[in-house]
Amino acid sequence: MRKTPIAPDEYYHIYNRGNNKQPIFAEESDWIRFLFLIIYLQSPANFNKINRQILHFVKNRIFNIGQDEFIDIEKHRNVELINFALMPNHFHLTVREFKEGGIAAYMQRVLCSHTKYFNTKYNKSGHLFQGPYKAVHIEDNRQLLYLSTYIHRSPRELSEWKDKEAIYPWSSLCDYTGKGRWGALLKKDIIISQFKNISEYKKFINTSTAKTLKEKLGDDLLID
Repeated sequence: MRKTPIAPDEYYHIYNRGNNKQPIFAEESDWIRFLFLIIYLQSPANFNKINRQILHFVKNRIFNIGQDEFIDIEKHRNVELINFALMPNHFHLTVREFKEGGIAAYMQRVLCSHTKYFNTKYNKSGHLFQGPYKAVHIEDNRQLLYLSTYIHRSPRELSEWKDKEAIYPWSSLCDYTGKGRWGALLKKDIIISQFKNISEYKKFINTSTAKTLKEKLGDDLLID
């Protein structure tokens, strides 16, 4: 039984790390593939030729998804993805359960697919992730706002991305502050609509300190 009950229309911080804190990505194509999974597996839609999508992204920095497929995903989605950050040995997602059992179905597909792919590609076996994913209920709007900041600041942990998180390609911050790559498949308005403009949101991120985030979110919503 999961410690945190998951219910439709509620928001959750979903995260997990590599087993023994090992990397969960080894090459750029691994990051791209996981990015594809979290964006496009929000519905039960099947994609049989993901490798073609990866190659298309390498060349064009976007996936080759037709409008009909896009509409079908949005129409039949199990979850809504609010924001995300992929890190070398862990990931963060903010997700709203759209249909009962949606988060469980979504995460099973994402994590099983990535584990099978990673173990096959690198001739490994066993668990890639450190146990089941964590799902922490977001209690109120204040936590939702500060969690978005915590997630979008995550790339600052990486020396090469210090103070450059706005252009980090494996986070939704570049979608929040730029044109956006995923259209309605990234439900950013719940956050952005609470600020006068993008500059105000950037200021909110930059003025939030690690101490402030810990005070506002508490240990349950943070990952060590």
